[in-house]
Amino acid sequence: MADEREPPPFGEDENQKDEDDLFAEASESQENESTPESEPQKVPIKPDVDLFGDDEGEDVALESDEEPPKEEREDKNDIFEDSKPVMAPEPVITPPVKEETPKLPVTQSSTAVEPKVTSRKSTDPPEPENEYTISIKVAEPHKVGDGMGAYMVYKVITKTTIPAFRRAELCVTRRFSDFLGLYSKLHEKHIKTGIIVPPAPEKSVLGMTKVKMSKEESNAADFIQRRRAALERYLNRTATHPVLQIDPDFREFLERDGDLPKATNTSALSGAGVLRLFHKMGDAVEKIAFRMDESDEWFEEKQNQVESLETHLRRLHTSMETLTQHRRELSSMTALFAKSAAMLGTAEEHTALSRALSQLAETEERIETVHADQSDHDFFIMAELCKDYVALLGAVKEVFHERVKSYKSWKEAEATLTKKRENKVKLELARKMDKIPQAEDEISEWVNKVEKGKDDFEKISKAIRKEVARFDKYRVEDFKDSVVNYLEQLMENQKRIMKCWEAFLPEAKAIA
Repeated sequence: MADEREPPPFGEDENQKDEDDLFAEASESQENESTPESEPQKVPIKPDVDLFGDDEGEDVALESDEEPPKEEREDKNDIFEDSKPVMAPEPVITPPVKEETPKLPVTQSSTAVEPKVTSRKSTDPPEPENEYTISIKVAEPHKVGDGMGAYMVYKVITKTTIPAFRRAELCVTRRFSDFLGLYSKLHEKHIKTGIIVPPAPEKSVLGMTKVKMSKEESNAADFIQRRRAALERYLNRTATHPVLQIDPDFREFLERDGDLPKATNTSALSGAGVLRLFHKMGDAVEKIAFRMDESDEWFEEKQNQVESLETHLRRLHTSMETLTQHRRELSSMTALFAKSAAMLGTAEEHTALSRALSQLAETEERIETVHADQSDHDFFIMAELCKDYVALLGAVKEVFHERVKSYKSWKEAEATLTKKRENKVKLELARKMDKIPQAEDEISEWVNKVEKGKDDFEKISKAIRKEVARFDKYRVEDFKDSVVNYLEQLMENQKRIMKCWEAFLPEAKAIA
């Protein structure tokens, strides 16, 4: 169309001369009349009129239903004849660039990015729901013995429908070192296969010293209650894992009557404890010295998520502990205020005011109980939840490190295999034929080790993908249930406080 075409650009003098020559030659070939010498100077402006004049006539013919009258067409032709410049041949003037530039590459580039996003999604099938149930409760903690040789014993009550257990209901007594021994066995057995083993509660030298040295358990009741709840959460998290719940060591812990063999490697000052410390230091050095070139975007993304989540959970745990401490202080201050109000009420001579002060003291005592209850909820529901998941994320990071160790072993085997093959080539060049069979045997041995290392790395990578997916699923469910429970308890305690003040309001208004 005429509107879509662009006029010829105005160039420099040399370009104008070339265009003038084109139009001059065209006019000599098509017209018999002579062109004035001054006319070529007007050519850069007038070709536009000729160029769009004929096209405009064609556009009108296409857009209108009726053909224009002959008189109008003749008038137009007369006008164009008076102007005399003639349009150059169509192949020279028509710019083919616009007709050959498609606008399709935009859609092609937009669809080319999609495979990168979909490749990160896990293609593993979802884990089937476990049709069996198991519930474990740790109760009735009590101290056995006196002095520094004393220890705490807990009753472990289990209710399950898993066929692997001997009975549906089990009840045994276990000491704290038995829990640590169970974790040590499960960790040593399953960590190399990529399974995330929930960690047991840490030892507290200060807390246990207080328990051992105190003659009454009430002096360390808070510490004992915290440890009991932590042990119960540890066993239930272990029991939710489909592999760990049927492990022979785990079943023995829940089923075996009487005492378990004493775990000697759980003490921090034992030889095994010192050896564990050296292993941890060696792993820390290895993490710094060896950097794996991660080629899987999924693992790189998950490791960054775990690091970020651990940092934020530590901050949340610190904030919740601070909130718990402040609420306990609020409870203590409320109790002191209640005592002061009660003493003031007994000293007041005005009967109505004395009664109102006494009622205020009773109200503050009830509110003090509410604050104490809410402080326990802050600690046991939210603070301990954050602390447990900080430890669980440490277990996840440990599993990732096992994968790095497997990768390192595989690559070291490949490097050794390369050296063995180079050694064989040197022997062949040196014509030491008696040593070549031994070199070939070593090469075949290391080929098997390389294949085994690659297979182990692929297996642990697949297992970690499955474990992290299961961990994320249960983590979301656990946090959802805990947060909902915490908010319900918080709202219930606020209602209790409102009822206390509503009951006190008539007494305050009755003061005359």
